Amino acid sequence: MTGLALEVAGAAVTARASGALFVEAERALIVADLHIEKGSAYASRGQLLPPYDTAETLARLEAEVAALAPTLVILLGDTLHDGEAEDRIAPAHAARIVTLARGRTLIWIAGNHDAAGPRGLPGDICETMALVGLQLVHEPAARPAPGEVAGHLHPCARVPGAGRRRCFATDGERIILPAFGAYAGGLNVRDPAIRSLLGPKKLAAVLAAGRVHAIPWRRLGGD
Repeated sequence: MTGLALEVAGAAVTARASGALFVEAERALIVADLHIEKGSAYASRGQLLPPYDTAETLARLEAEVAALAPTLVILLGDTLHDGEAEDRIAPAHAARIVTLARGRTLIWIAGNHDAAGPRGLPGDICETMALVGLQLVHEPAARPAPGEVAGHLHPCARVPGAGRRRCFATDGERIILPAFGAYAGGLNVRDPAIRSLLGPKKLAAVLAAGRVHAIPWRRLGGD
């Protein structure tokens, strides 16, 4: 099972084991927080990381596009790690993004790391986007927001016996996507920054070995 069927404010969505969200009614693939070129950003400050994050992240996105054939790909903010990421990206990796956009609509939602959006890469840039009754944004609102689909917080869950894993966080009214980027970190869903956004029907959709497991809140451990 590569995904978990959910409803968000009445809209049918699938939480994918990759960390992507799929809205079949619109053939829309949504991913958050790719943080492309995070490794090179750290290297420029003297903190050396293996320079493979962009290649790995794009490979995972390409696999989802190949599996689902979406007509719409929505990048939910912080797609680029910083304002200079586009200058550092290898031409071969930039070409892969061009190929991903070919034959479909590519949307860049502005994030706090990449508010200006790309300069030379394909796609349309916007602050928010409406889709089948859902509102797609980068950073979740502090107030109740039925239908909101957001990223930014990089939710993860600590499951007893399984350790710390990326997850979707939802209460059936809104959903927060896990970070899709290879080098993106995570914030425990039990942290007040995430917990306070969700109503009483909290659920963690936890990614694990090609599957997505619905884990009740009471079974989640703290950090």
